[in-house]
Amino acid sequence: MSAGMATDEVTDAIAHIEMHRQETQKEAGLAAACSEALRKLHELLKGEQAAAQPHGPDSGHLANIEAVMIEIKRVKKLADVGSQGAILKRTHTGQRQSAPRPGGPRNPPRNKGRRTMGRRGDR
Repeated sequence: MSAGMATDEVTDAIAHIEMHRQETQKEAGLAAACSEALRKLHELLKGEQAAAQPHGPDSGHLANIEAVMIEIKRVKKLADVGSQGAILKRTHTGQRQSAPRPGGPRNPPRNKGRRTMGRRGDR
């Protein structure tokens, strides 16, 4: 589907969205940043698709559409990798913590009474 190089305007728009995504990631996290970036990229894609309609397939809009679609795939992959990492972190920490049993602890602590500190009781 390669139709040439994307226009400078689309390349700049993609770069601006990516820079904003990186800033948002620092403040709000990866999921929120990717979500916002994907929303903006889809808006850009709709605009390029609408612009390509009256001009036909020979215009430069196909390269713009392809560039935006590649960026959308990249951000989706980034979001998937980030969410899988968060899931792995949650399950890993969850394995260390044991859930309380409904019937109480299996081996309740026994009352061992008063103990002497290092002395035997036969004196």
